[in-house]
Amino acid sequence: MKNVYDIIVVGGGHAGVEAALAAARLGKHTALITIEKRAIARMSCNPSIGGLAKGHLVCEIDVLGGEMGKAIDATGIQFKLLNKSKGRAVWAPRAQADKREYEKYMQRVIDDCSGLDVIESDVRALDIRDGQFYGVYLHNGKCVSAHACILTNGTFLQGKIHIGNIQIPAGRYGELPSIGLSEQLKDLGFAVGRLKTGTPSRIAKRSIDFSKLEIQEGDSNPGPFSRATTNFHPKNVPCWLTYTTEETHEILRSALDRSPLYTGKIAGVGPRYCPSIEDKIVRFSEKPSHQLFLEPEWEGSSQWYVNGFSSSLPIDIQIRALRSVPGLEHAEFIKIGYAIEYDYFPSHQITRSLETKKVSGLYFAGQINGTSGYEEAAAQGLMAAVNAVRKFDNRSPVILERHEAYIGVLIDDLCSKETSEPYRMFTSLAEYRLLLRWDNAHLRLLDTAKEIGLQSQSLLELFEQIRNETHVLMKAFKKTKILSDNPLEISVEKTTSLSLLILQQKLDESHVLDLQKFYFSDYLLDAIDQAYVLTRYEGYIDRQFKQVKKMHQLEAKRIPQDFNYNAITSLSNEGREKLLKFRPETIGQASRTRGISPADIQVLIIFLTK
Repeated sequence: MKNVYDIIVVGGGHAGVEAALAAARLGKHTALITIEKRAIARMSCNPSIGGLAKGHLVCEIDVLGGEMGKAIDATGIQFKLLNKSKGRAVWAPRAQADKREYEKYMQRVIDDCSGLDVIESDVRALDIRDGQFYGVYLHNGKCVSAHACILTNGTFLQGKIHIGNIQIPAGRYGELPSIGLSEQLKDLGFAVGRLKTGTPSRIAKRSIDFSKLEIQEGDSNPGPFSRATTNFHPKNVPCWLTYTTEETHEILRSALDRSPLYTGKIAGVGPRYCPSIEDKIVRFSEKPSHQLFLEPEWEGSSQWYVNGFSSSLPIDIQIRALRSVPGLEHAEFIKIGYAIEYDYFPSHQITRSLETKKVSGLYFAGQINGTSGYEEAAAQGLMAAVNAVRKFDNRSPVILERHEAYIGVLIDDLCSKETSEPYRMFTSLAEYRLLLRWDNAHLRLLDTAKEIGLQSQSLLELFEQIRNETHVLMKAFKKTKILSDNPLEISVEKTTSLSLLILQQKLDESHVLDLQKFYFSDYLLDAIDQAYVLTRYEGYIDRQFKQVKKMHQLEAKRIPQDFNYNAITSLSNEGREKLLKFRPETIGQASRTRGISPADIQVLIIFLTK
């Protein structure tokens, strides 16, 4: 361990791993400081990666040179493409992970990374002078200096576990919390809040009656998350589905007066989209049952995760309630469910580079910004490191716009919206989601990947080839005529173009392989598929690009960070309050901030023009 580094990353979760790897791979001497080295990249909650919108994030992380996609491809035990019955914009890859192998994979990558040191310690304080970061103080009093620091503390800041009336200071089950940093940042003028998340019980496989459950298989021929993954032949370990019953709900209702959620012992706000089981039966009281997915935590695991049964109720109630579920009548508990409450820093205090506004050289990434989820954390960790490195090199930050990436939507939302509950990425949060498909991440982010410099040259060249071939094929589809007697075995009344058949939905995804076989054998299958999608949705995509162009005019109008909003008397009181709080970087960002009216935007444009 040295005393001076270029960049320090605090926290070894999913944000910390991507941040540390990116900083080191970009040539900066990096220290990853974590309380417990063997807990690096630990999946503390669900044993899965991806899902709706989250899968998009993983693909974007991969294209930009991150590690998460490669890690899950190497350690996944079931892969599935979700929403295949719907439009291409909401298709999303998801994988069950062997959580033990996943963390081992990431730890090997960390160990093998040149220029990256792992320091097993707790950071007790930051060395901040005159609004500038200089270093961190470890629990033994030693100071480690650096030009920049990325805080990725997850649920460890003043973390507290709740199980019924039991309260345990902890960052995760069996792990100590981080004490001191929150108070110091609060003293420096940072606003701090409390959030909560939870995790369900883990039960023994031998106690599950699988004959009463519905099997949930993965796809028989899935594709990988990472474009670098080849010879992909993953395992297909099934999960299982069951449902709660009225008896389950009665048991849970009988103990609400013992729930820390309803007795006021938990001050933090929990995730609305992923509530605890006791919250579900109150908020959705009309529903007679709720789905529970039983998932193995690793291949051959004797410990199974009960997805959908997150709870902080007392131990006896959790046991009684879960044993009222079909197939779980004799459930043996390995770990009990719990809620965890932790400090976070409302994200109006960061810029879109993820650097804090109050302290130069200090970056926040992950749950410290109020987000929830492995994928959201990893995306922030990657971008925080990229921008910390670029600042070190006196280069402008990489800012992804909302039409370019789900990562852009995520970070823009954090900087322009109130985070009163854990933020989770959804496809519904992206207004340009037809442009932001999981399958085209390598094309829309190609130029950004080149600029960042983390992706391999061979893959960048492949992406460039696919993009060029896609443009050529778009024109070729219009010129290629399909006769009534055609090898695609499609019924056509008269000779027509390939593009028209696609628009008429007489050709679908199932024909892409045949298009390559019979018409475009010299082109990559990926390029043919992209050309198909662009042709199929051409009108809708053109409409979204027009919306992007219109919004880009507002994004181009920058607002000085020291702009005096108090001097504009014609602003609404709420608009002025929000502008002073969020300090938006552009007019476009200001227009998306809740509480700032269109009239406020027009007034602001007039004053900026003057």
